[in-house]
Amino acid sequence: MKAWLLKAVSDLTKVKTPLTLEDFTVSDPKENQVLIKVFCCGICHTELDEIEGRTPPPFFPVIPGHQVIGIVEKVGEKVSILKEGERVGVAWIFSACGHCEYCEKGLENLCPDFKATGRDANGGYAEYMLVDEKFAFPIPQDLSDFEAAPLLCAGAIGYRSLKLTGLSDGQALGLTGFGSSGHLVLKMAKFLFPNSPIFVFARSIEEQQFSLRLGADWAGDIDEVPPKKLLAIIDTTPVWRTVIGSLHHLNPAGRLVINAIRKESQDMQFLLNLNYPDHLWMEKEIKSVANITRLDVEEFLQLAAKVPIRPQVEVYPFEKANEALVELKRGHIKGAKVLDCLH
Repeated sequence: MKAWLLKAVSDLTKVKTPLTLEDFTVSDPKENQVLIKVFCCGICHTELDEIEGRTPPPFFPVIPGHQVIGIVEKVGEKVSILKEGERVGVAWIFSACGHCEYCEKGLENLCPDFKATGRDANGGYAEYMLVDEKFAFPIPQDLSDFEAAPLLCAGAIGYRSLKLTGLSDGQALGLTGFGSSGHLVLKMAKFLFPNSPIFVFARSIEEQQFSLRLGADWAGDIDEVPPKKLLAIIDTTPVWRTVIGSLHHLNPAGRLVINAIRKESQDMQFLLNLNYPDHLWMEKEIKSVANITRLDVEEFLQLAAKVPIRPQVEVYPFEKANEALVELKRGHIKGAKVLDCLH
């Protein structure tokens, strides 16, 4: 099969072709595995972190991609849940041990043996991929391939973030950053909490206007003062500046949920501005989001079909994977990017 391989860490400000397209041998599925013919794969900021070494793969080469949509082409001899011809998706959670204290509580995202698709195991920037059937999810019929792909990461992790806010209908919610995950969180929040005002903090005028078109009640930069204090804010950015600003905009007992796999070190000077009375006093709290569980993915896919949630999508042909990643690095974002693995 053809697959895009990441062979080494590189700097995307200097390297324009971090991935190499090559022939790659994919084996038959083992006992509980399914072989998926990949239709498309979402393109995520986490791929940039893998390529640039902030969350590097444990081995090279590796096939990136963790928002995979395809069809089950072949099943292992002990597969009992999925069938050949079934359309499925594979998300960031590639596997977990299933028997540790976290897995037994349904917190597979915290499993010490958690493996991430496209980083710890080969992912979906390819024509085919293998995965244990328990970590492949049936896709609701109402969702197209390109619409469903971004839901498997940006959507599912956004859904987990929204649950962790503890928000009730009518309480004000803030979103910092307005890329792939942010615009999906806004859509689900408008459905789940119809009486909650939603304020978006985004650095560009284009992102702010985009959020207002999707139903945000107010939009501005993180340094601007919103119309009211917020009970919860979900931060989807890789920077520290938004953490300080968000804490300042919280109500007493407010919660900041950081939906990011890492924060950049170069702007840590913003932490020097952390002021206990202004930012943390009155029982404010910070909670991080780590990975996702299978239940997160399953629940969110059903919610997305019901609302319905349809992401704004920009599609790239398979041969332009490097171009899509470089554009994502440069901040050319509106909604979500998806790689068409059939064309």
